[in-house]
Amino acid sequence: MSTPENAQDAHPLLRRRDGAPARVTSEELFFDLVYAFALTQLSHLLWHHLTALGVAQALILWFAVWLGWQYTCWVTNWFDPQTPAIRTLLLASMALALVMASSIPQAFAERGWLFALAYAAMQVGRTAYVVARLPAGHALAANYRRILAWVLIAAIFWVAGGFAAPRLRLLLWSVAALCEYVSPMFGFALPGLGRSRTRDWTIEGAHLAERCQQFVIVALGESLLATGAALARAGIPSIGESLAALLAFLGTLAMWWLYFGTSSRAATAAIVQSRDPGHMGANFHYIHAILIAAIIAAAVGGDVVLARPFGASPGAPAAALAAGPCLYLLGSAFYKRLVYGVIPLSHVLAAGVLVLLAPVAGQVNLISLAALGTVVLLAVSYWETRMGRCSAARIPAARPGH
Repeated sequence: MSTPENAQDAHPLLRRRDGAPARVTSEELFFDLVYAFALTQLSHLLWHHLTALGVAQALILWFAVWLGWQYTCWVTNWFDPQTPAIRTLLLASMALALVMASSIPQAFAERGWLFALAYAAMQVGRTAYVVARLPAGHALAANYRRILAWVLIAAIFWVAGGFAAPRLRLLLWSVAALCEYVSPMFGFALPGLGRSRTRDWTIEGAHLAERCQQFVIVALGESLLATGAALARAGIPSIGESLAALLAFLGTLAMWWLYFGTSSRAATAAIVQSRDPGHMGANFHYIHAILIAAIIAAAVGGDVVLARPFGASPGAPAAALAAGPCLYLLGSAFYKRLVYGVIPLSHVLAAGVLVLLAPVAGQVNLISLAALGTVVLLAVSYWETRMGRCSAARIPAARPGH
């Protein structure tokens, strides 16, 4: 995923590098719309299958959703989405992503084959198109050939899983997701094709940071939409439903506050000033996969509370309510480690509080458990603001590679 450094690597499809930060285009924002739908589908699936198996299935489907978006994000970091060729590629990927997202509720039932074929076609087709358009000796070409090899390997497992029995499908799709998620950590290394080096990846830090932030907004927006839709279905809400909706809103607000307390300038600087910007950018995507999964889990927890605010909280409902805030705090801690070079103690302590209270979670009703998670998130947000975590003075002048 190298960016050409000299004239011989120039290509008409690449973004112009004039020293100004690359901006997110309307084509990319339009592309994100289908992922708002995908997140809604995932949260509904998890809500209706709050079991260990249901969580495992939703997690694999989430990795597919995230990887499809992530690999597209890398393409648009180097290639100009406003050129007709890349715009067409984005729209074709969007159409396949829509088919994939529409298949999520039945992905481990009768529509598994459709989910797998749509996803594999998006991943392989996008990468093959880039390889076909680049000259063999271009700086990007070798890396994209390696990516193509890996997504082809993953596609075998995706498609085979799509036609397999549900339990075997989970195993095959887990292998497929690992192929695509882990291979960048090793530079897409394959015998005969060599290995890519992240130190050769000159990326647009501002663009990548902004794209990640936009996906977080999409996820938080989906959470708010879920709360609003539940209230609309309730007609005139009861006191319990009103309290549950308020807690869901405050919890979403706290997650927004925690994330965007990390300024976009600081996030951009963390990538640009790193000795290994490519590796730093990849780490951003790994961390955001956790953050957005936590937002989905929190949204499902909000749905559970809205359905029966004063109900008991044994087993899966309690786990859903605690998992979202706890996972978000840990993901946020590692994100701030990337940006500021420190892990906020407040995040770790707050996540520890939620874990320690897990044994007594089944003894209280759902709305009390939701209130606890929301209060913890708001308290950490307030504390981080008081500590000035997002102060520009905390941004190091130069960052070591990670």
